[in-house]
Order: sequence, then structure tokens, then C-alpha cells
Amino acid sequence: MLTFNQLIKNSRKKKNKFKNSILNRCPQKKGICLKVFTKSPKKPNSALRKVVKIRLSNNKEIIAYIPGEGYAIQEHNYALIKGGKVQDLPGIRYKIIRGALNVSGVKNRKSSRSKYGTKK
Repeated sequence: MLTFNQLIKNSRKKKNKFKNSILNRCPQKKGICLKVFTKSPKKPNSALRKVVKIRLSNNKEIIAYIPGEGYAIQEHNYALIKGGKVQDLPGIRYKIIRGALNVSGVKNRKSSRSKYGTKK
């Protein structure tokens, strides 16, 4: 606990409320794919999750998850990312938006098509 004199000398600092400082309060950001690879999830699950390393338009590099089955993302493709973490991949707090820019939608998708960029 601070004394009254300590509070007068230097007041309390406010904490940053935003976890995603990379997005800079934007709903989406555009970036270029640098590397496409797979990661394995946390303990009870077992799979190879597809992720991509992206350099954003503000020159920061992040790792984003590619949702859905199958993908055709290569290096030097443009992609649009949004916030939202993947539960079983630690440290991955962004997802790629399917069907936007150079990223194709999921083929043969019948339900939840808007999430995966599939046309009717």
C-alpha cells in the first residue's frame, strides 16, 4: 500500500485494456504470408493445426490460424486477419478470414458458410 506522499509524488499508472495491440483497435488487418506450417495442439488433443506467419501492414509479424478443412495459401499471398484465439494452440491469438483477398473459401461447405467464405 502506498503512502499519501508516494501517491502525490508519482500517481498510479493506468493499465492497457487491450490484449491485441498489434491490431491497433482495428477489426481486421491485411498482411503478407511469410511461411505456412503446422503446429501440434496442447495436451489432450492430437492433430496438426495449419498456421501461417504473416507480416502485417504495420510491419509487425504474427502467427495466425487457418480455419476450415484444406487451404491454398502460399508464401507472398495477401491475407486478412481478425482477432480470436484458438483454444488448444498456445500463443496464437489471430485467425485468417477465408474468402477474402488471396485466400479461398472452404470447398463443399453446407453449414456456417459465412465463417468460411463459401458461396452458395
